[in-house]
Amino acid sequence: MRIVSTNFIPDRSRPGLTTTAIGAVDLQGAGGNWATVGRRSRGGRRVHRQREKRKGKSVGLRIGTLNVGTMTGKGRELADMMERRKVDILCVQETRWKGSKARGIGAGSKLFYYGEDSKRNGVGVVLKEEFVRNVLEVKSVSDRVMSLKLEIEGVMLNVVSGYAPQVGCELEEKERFWSELDEVMESIPTGERVVIGADFNGHVGEGNTGDEEVMGKFGVKERNLEGQMVEDFAKRMDMGVVNTYFQKREEHRVTYKSGGRRTQVDYILCRRGNLKEISDCKVVVGESIARQHRMVVCRMTLMVCKKKRSETEKKTKWWKLKKEECCEEFRQKLRQALGGQVVLPDDWETTAEVIRETGRKVLGVSSGRRKEDKETWWWNEEVQDSIQRKRLAKKKWDMDRTEENRQEYKELQRRVKREVSKAKQKAYDELLTRLDTREGEKDLYRLARQRDRDGKDVQQVRVIKDRDGRVLTSEESVQRRWKEYFEELMNEENERGKKSRRGELCGTESR
Repeated sequence: MRIVSTNFIPDRSRPGLTTTAIGAVDLQGAGGNWATVGRRSRGGRRVHRQREKRKGKSVGLRIGTLNVGTMTGKGRELADMMERRKVDILCVQETRWKGSKARGIGAGSKLFYYGEDSKRNGVGVVLKEEFVRNVLEVKSVSDRVMSLKLEIEGVMLNVVSGYAPQVGCELEEKERFWSELDEVMESIPTGERVVIGADFNGHVGEGNTGDEEVMGKFGVKERNLEGQMVEDFAKRMDMGVVNTYFQKREEHRVTYKSGGRRTQVDYILCRRGNLKEISDCKVVVGESIARQHRMVVCRMTLMVCKKKRSETEKKTKWWKLKKEECCEEFRQKLRQALGGQVVLPDDWETTAEVIRETGRKVLGVSSGRRKEDKETWWWNEEVQDSIQRKRLAKKKWDMDRTEENRQEYKELQRRVKREVSKAKQKAYDELLTRLDTREGEKDLYRLARQRDRDGKDVQQVRVIKDRDGRVLTSEESVQRRWKEYFEELMNEENERGKKSRRGELCGTESR
């Protein structure tokens, strides 16, 4: 995650003009809009607004989408690609994993996925480590649509991953997909940001005559029926097709290549009102994770309020006492701290504080950060080298489609699978050998706890919703909502109380 400053700078294209000069000066804000600022009295309010805006901060995000073909055997490689390409959030399609779970895939990244069949479909969203604990809600609609709600420093961001039926599928299946996507969009409050990363299996086409409000001119080839469905959806939900707004070479617009076909079927969409927050969008070439599809990545800037970072808990490294030299040093320092006494004083609170302080000085404290993900502790240099060679071979084949380059790429693909299988087998053999020892039992419980923790979609509940379903994040609004809830709960009469009161009134009247 990159923090981008929004400070304004003077217009250096006109020498002699600065922000304090008499006359008008052009300034450019984070959204790309130009404002004229001067020393005239009429512009006082405008200057004040500009200064208020400068107090805020902006968070830069890189959000992408990719049809992976299958997630089997690609988890760690996908996390490595996201780290290398600096992608923070990635929507994935055709995962072919059954179930509704969350799983760590390495380097701290976590995959939230849903699938009904292990042979077809399946969607998911991959988050980098710093955003995993920001998840507030996960909606698994079907094996073609799912969404995540994140809170990023007070800003609500909804990420939707979609996988539309192919051209040859029945019309009923296509209509069901668009109906599910409509329901997801209608359930999101209008004030929250939405980014859709999907394989729509349609061509929106080049040019935007008649559709200027929802797309740009820079599509690929001609529009088909499925592409028209994408345009109709964008108009219904007042969204823009981000891919088409940025002029790129055709190589950086084509998202699908197979044989002689070069098309655009993968798209990123966002609300039209938030298009000003998108500064770039293009197709990433040279990656070998997916055989036919390419990753689309956009750069988005969120204006956020500056918040204080919560301090993480740091713990004393008591485990170092297993080493004889550390244990002896700790004994000597503790005796010195206690004034050379062999018998401990009667005041236990004072003694305990002395022991803790000595432990922190001698043994040190942890950083408070989470340990490396144990899901991929088999990831070694041999596997990384094999994947690097495979990626270069894929890039070479994309540039020169000869049979020799194709065979080289295929051979390296098979070699990577063998290297991954060997690395996993070796790591599991070492783990099984270690489990027979006393330390191995602790490792077993630790891995079990970590598996249980990583399998949870939402790791902590930090916010609640108001009456209209909007998520509340500020402490004041949350307290106000709890107050409303308890006032209604304590002052509302149930049916049993009403009947007893009616009986008492009837008895009084009869007497």
